[in-house]
Amino acid sequence: MLGIYFSGTGNSKYALEVFIREYDNNSVLFSIEDKNLIEHINSHDEIVFSYPVQYSAVPKILSDFIHNNSSVWQGKRVFIIATMALFSGDGAGVLGRLLKQYGAKITGGLHLQMPDSIADEKVLKRSLSKNTQLVEKANRKVVKAVADIKNGKYPQEGLGTLSRLAGFLSQRLWFGYRTRKYSDRLKVDADKCIGCTKCVKICPTENIIMIDNKAQGKDKCTVCYRCVNECPKQAITLLGKKVIEQTCVEKYL
Repeated sequence: MLGIYFSGTGNSKYALEVFIREYDNNSVLFSIEDKNLIEHINSHDEIVFSYPVQYSAVPKILSDFIHNNSSVWQGKRVFIIATMALFSGDGAGVLGRLLKQYGAKITGGLHLQMPDSIADEKVLKRSLSKNTQLVEKANRKVVKAVADIKNGKYPQEGLGTLSRLAGFLSQRLWFGYRTRKYSDRLKVDADKCIGCTKCVKICPTENIIMIDNKAQGKDKCTVCYRCVNECPKQAITLLGKKVIEQTCVEKYL
C-alpha cells in the first residue's frame, strides 16, 4: 500500500502514519510535494490518501495535484482519510468524487476530528488537554478502522448522498469559493518579521518571498496555515488579524 498526504500542521500526516503502521509496516508514505511521488503511484495499485478538509472542500494545492496528474489514478483502489476541526459532511467524499473522475475506485472513507489549525481565529480553540484527547481518540479510531479493513469491512464515512448534502449545505454553499482559487490574503507584519526565512522554506506553493530581508506573501496561498503556525514571531496572519494560538500535532503527542 502507498500512503499519500497533504498536511499543514501535521494532523493528516500523523493520521496516515498511524494507519500505515497498523496496516503494514512495509508500506511507504509520501507528501504530494515529493518530486518522486508519481513514480511510486505508478507502481502501487492500493493507496490511502490523507488530507485536511477546508470548508468541506479539497485544498487548492491538492485538487491541482489530482488534476495535473489525471492519468495516474486509473484503476487505483483508494481509501481516504479526511481530517477536520469539527465537521465536514463529506470530507472523504469530495476528494473521492474528484479521484473517480479519473478512474479511481474509492474503497472507503474515514473522518477524524483533530486540533484546529486556523491560528488567527478564536473559533474552535480548545485547551491542551482537550486537543490531546482529540488526537488520542483519532488514533484509536484509525486503529479500529485498520482492523475492520483487514476483516474486509471498509469504513464509508463521508461517501453517501446525505453526507454530500450536509457538506454542501453546511459549508461549501457559503464558503466553497475560498478553495476554488489560491488566496492573496496572507499578511506579514514587517515590524515583527525577523527575516528568518522559515516561512519561505515550508510554504508548499512557494507563495512567500523575501524583499529587503522581510517576508512577503504573493497570491498563491493554499490556506494550509503552515507558515502562520510556525512563524517564531507570530508575524503572519491569513483569515484573522492576530495570532491566537499556534498549533502543530507534535504539541499534543
